[in-house]
Amino acid sequence: MAEVLLENAPKPVQDAFNKGFAAFERGNLDYAVNMLFRCIELEPGLLQARKFLRAAAIQKAKQKSGGSLTQIASTTARMPAYLAAKAMIRSGRAMQAVLAAEKLLRDDPLSRRWAMLLGEACTAADIPEAGAQTLEIIREYYPDHVPTLRLLGKIYLDMGQTKLARDCFEKVTELRPRDPAALKALKDAMALDSMSKDGWSEVAEKGGSFREMIRDSKEAQILEQEAKARKTESDTDALIEDTKAKIEAEPENINYYRALARHYTQRKRYDEALETIETASGISPGDPELAKAKSNILMQRFDHEIAELNAAGDTDAASAKEIEKAEFYFNDLQDRVKRYPNDLMLRYDWGVVLFENEYVDEAIQQFQLAQKNPKYRVLALFNLGMCFKLKKQYDMARQQFERAGEGLVQMDDTKKDVLYELGSVAELLGDKETALDHFKQIYQSDISYKDVSQKIEQAYSEGDSAE
Repeated sequence: MAEVLLENAPKPVQDAFNKGFAAFERGNLDYAVNMLFRCIELEPGLLQARKFLRAAAIQKAKQKSGGSLTQIASTTARMPAYLAAKAMIRSGRAMQAVLAAEKLLRDDPLSRRWAMLLGEACTAADIPEAGAQTLEIIREYYPDHVPTLRLLGKIYLDMGQTKLARDCFEKVTELRPRDPAALKALKDAMALDSMSKDGWSEVAEKGGSFREMIRDSKEAQILEQEAKARKTESDTDALIEDTKAKIEAEPENINYYRALARHYTQRKRYDEALETIETASGISPGDPELAKAKSNILMQRFDHEIAELNAAGDTDAASAKEIEKAEFYFNDLQDRVKRYPNDLMLRYDWGVVLFENEYVDEAIQQFQLAQKNPKYRVLALFNLGMCFKLKKQYDMARQQFERAGEGLVQMDDTKKDVLYELGSVAELLGDKETALDHFKQIYQSDISYKDVSQKIEQAYSEGDSAE
């Protein structure tokens, strides 16, 4: 299916687009999203509509967000719809899968999982341009997300866009220099890109080799990366043997066990790392640092397994493993809080997880305890404010945000988040003047922060109208 231009689209589609675009320009985001979504329902190949749909949905999501301190809500509830869409792709109902993915993205436009689902569905529906368009948007927000880069690179290869594919795989090798699959994908993309630019046939006629065809420095960089990866692995193996010798000499030294577990983890020898931590726990039972180390190893093993499944193209299994990882993290953290009730860092982490899963009252209790730790005081107070705001207890939310802002001198992301929430709560309490004052402080420092520019301009516009 080729891209459809607006002027060639049916009149109902053009009418819906014009209404949606006008609403987007006016800031009526709900209506804009509905109209633009209607466009792609009627004409999936209209990339222009999808572009503004994504922009409107992202702007809408940002207005609801609490900033960098607010944790992303759990996606578990949407997993049945996701898995149903995956089944549609497998059964040949690709266009239905496209719309299912679009519905997920309409509510969560920056979800990497939903975007990758759309990319797969669009490829199956023969509209790869639509998938690439959305994945490029995700890439802007998550430039280091390897699964997105892999899928985007693959789609570009399918489209014949070898230079763009090569750019994606180059980034993957920067992030994963010891990943043989990433290096192979880059080599393949380089070969295809060079074929399109330099002419494979000419080189072949002259008896040239593959190395001669790849004339730029990237080939040398790849070979250097491979050599460096082998050297790094060899160095780590040497450290493992050295640390084992130290343990044999000082079997009661817990620090050596931690170091050995760390080296094993670097080599992805997770079972041996866990065995090492278990041995250390037998020597020093009840050590919270060992419990934390064990949890970190298990989480890294989950990440490794998920990455392997994604690399193999088994995204269904990868998604199931991500859910398993989330469940493990929830249960493990709950267990460690029970075992180490005085660890205020754990209290804070547990509060974040509870808040993510909408156990608001339980989260409040944890943040109230965590604020006693000076390191987590501001974060805990901010999240307390978010909890009270969610419960519509705006006066108490404002008090927590004010306490969080005490002593914040530098206008960094934390202070902007606090000021923005103070402004938002003031709006909800009907105190427009105070709200505007908070938004102005952000505006004078960062005009691009969230929707403060829109709020300031609207306030001045209303002021002019009143005059």
